[in-house]
Amino acid sequence: MCGITGHPPNREIAKTALGAEDTVPWSHVPDATHTVFEMREQGYQVAAIETNLHAIDLFDWTPQFPVCVLFGNEVSGLQPDVAALVDAHIRIPMLGLKHSLNVATAGGVVLYELLRKYQQLRMQRV
Repeated sequence: MCGITGHPPNREIAKTALGAEDTVPWSHVPDATHTVFEMREQGYQVAAIETNLHAIDLFDWTPQFPVCVLFGNEVSGLQPDVAALVDAHIRIPMLGLKHSLNVATAGGVVLYELLRKYQQLRMQRV
């Protein structure tokens, strides 16, 4: 978690997370730039979840596991300097006139699709 993102310890997060904040590893850093470089050094593909001209459809994307996904601010997205560092830009396909979701919903969609693709990859290796 970076920047202005809410993070534990926080009473509102504890109320919503129902203890998950104590069992799921997390960290908070003020700026994502350094973390992007660290993730890449550790072998992660770094992907920005956002709609732009360079974005690949989530369902067409073949992630290179392990993956680090970045979600930006719901109003302004990722900071341009951070978005410029990523390995891939991924968009969630949407129908209709609106082309954005709130970050919690987007996170759920992307993480479950990543789980599906990860499980497929594991089954192919067996």
